[in-house]
Amino acid sequence: MIPMTINDPRLSTLLEHSAYASRWLAAQPQWVEGLVSGANTPIDSAVIEKILEPVYQVLNQESPNLEVLSSQLRLSRQKLMLGLALRDLSGLADVSEVTCAMSYFAERVVAIGVDALHKDMYPMVGEPQAQDGQYSPIIIVGMGKLGGLELNLSSDIDLIFLYEHEGDTQGGPKSLSYHEWFTRMGKRLIKLLAEHDENGFVFRVDMRLRPNGDSGPLVCSLDMLEEYLLVQGREWERYAWIKGRLIAPLPGSLDFAHCERELDQLIRPFVYRRHLDYGVIASIRELHAQIQHEAEKRSSHHHGRSRDIKLGRGGIREIEFLAQMFQLMRGGTDPRFRIRPTLEVLELLKQQEILPANEVDELKKAYVYLRRLEHRIQVWEDQQTHYLPEDEVARSRLAASMGGPDQTQEQATFLSELDQHQAAVALYFEKAFVLDDAARLDSASLPAGWEPDGALFPESAARWLAWADSSKQRQLPEKSRVIFNNLIRKAADSLQVDQPIAISADQTLLRFFDLLEAVARRSAYLSILSEYPQALSNVLALLKASQWGAEYLTRHPHLLDYLLNSRTEKALIENPEQY
Repeated sequence: MIPMTINDPRLSTLLEHSAYASRWLAAQPQWVEGLVSGANTPIDSAVIEKILEPVYQVLNQESPNLEVLSSQLRLSRQKLMLGLALRDLSGLADVSEVTCAMSYFAERVVAIGVDALHKDMYPMVGEPQAQDGQYSPIIIVGMGKLGGLELNLSSDIDLIFLYEHEGDTQGGPKSLSYHEWFTRMGKRLIKLLAEHDENGFVFRVDMRLRPNGDSGPLVCSLDMLEEYLLVQGREWERYAWIKGRLIAPLPGSLDFAHCERELDQLIRPFVYRRHLDYGVIASIRELHAQIQHEAEKRSSHHHGRSRDIKLGRGGIREIEFLAQMFQLMRGGTDPRFRIRPTLEVLELLKQQEILPANEVDELKKAYVYLRRLEHRIQVWEDQQTHYLPEDEVARSRLAASMGGPDQTQEQATFLSELDQHQAAVALYFEKAFVLDDAARLDSASLPAGWEPDGALFPESAARWLAWADSSKQRQLPEKSRVIFNNLIRKAADSLQVDQPIAISADQTLLRFFDLLEAVARRSAYLSILSEYPQALSNVLALLKASQWGAEYLTRHPHLLDYLLNSRTEKALIENPEQY
């Protein structure tokens, strides 16, 4: 029974907007006083360490009782959730406080679980050891929102389990291979965190981002990971690993720096290219289309799932994809983009004037709004859901919670504000990914027999026939060959409409041929011209205006990036020495 002597509006707000909180405080009424008295204190690492004190008391025993540890971990999680929910619903905590607190707590409980299981396993099967005889710990990478320090109130945690090298355990009466030892630890850690009992759970654990997903081994060595990324690593895994962050060993520990360095040597070259990588635009566009299709399919087959604020149009995932596109595109040449939190990436795009300041501000506002809404949807029943409820009562309650304490907000006002944010996200996402098919280069093969008009492009037509029959053309990947051919046709069409005065259209197209042949093996450069119609226009303008500029660009194709900006293209022609 919740004590009725405590009359606090923040507590009333919590109970009104969270059935989960009502149940827990009815079951643990002794928590209410501490919850209310601490409501004005931001929940940071110090507060979380205080919450975890009963857990540490169990852990610090010589042989920790894992059942007692499991219970204390779950109770600590419930206390943290209630404190964050109270501060969030009362308008005292911003999104960053909630997500950072949940992420910090996740890191700590993973580390606690690893330490407890190491103590439990050592007397029977020893431990893996490095060459110097010291304990070689499991390497755990937090992916997704955990990696980005962006965990929700009811997030699962995406983990990848790794270990440094192969061998056999030392120090126990029985020896296991390192792979078997780490697999056993991984399975027990998942059970310790995710198993439900009368005290709930600590975190749901998702291991599907590991190499080969559910069909792959639960743990793998760094050598296995390296081989996988080199041979089988898929494009979507590059996006996933942007968020990858080493969480065990814990930052600040003796093993952390070594493990982070070893991991970074494998992951950085897989995720980030040494050049501006415009090829990611089409890849992310395709991945987004697949995810949105799946989201719509799930929604259509389940009552109450008509609006997904995470995966649907204008949802959280579109903001994340937009930020990740620029990270993958530029992170190889600019280390500042190798950061994880979405809001930090957006701010960097604003500072670097890559996106207009007003667009970034709207995206950031939408992101914060959608994450606040996500928390309120999830805290009602402590469920990991992203669907807007269709029930009128539930929507009205949600509208009131989004209005803030001491505010009244009608459902229609709430839905209107949500629509505005999602419409803005969808608009800027489509703009960044050039989702207008009419503006994008045709990705289909050219019609059989197409060639430049021989009357207007006599030399270029001969060059085209020679190219079509060349080994150089046949050696290109199919995708690059299609882009190359379509770029020639697009350039010919453009020159036919707007014929140059200073030189012939034929001469301009020949210069374009020279440029494309020089960059044909670098798909990223072809992608710049295919994904950005303005870049193609600027290149053709340069080729018309200056033979020297054409030759210089052919020798230094990395300058194509600058031609995304017409002012820079003008400067390149007029002041080439600065480049």
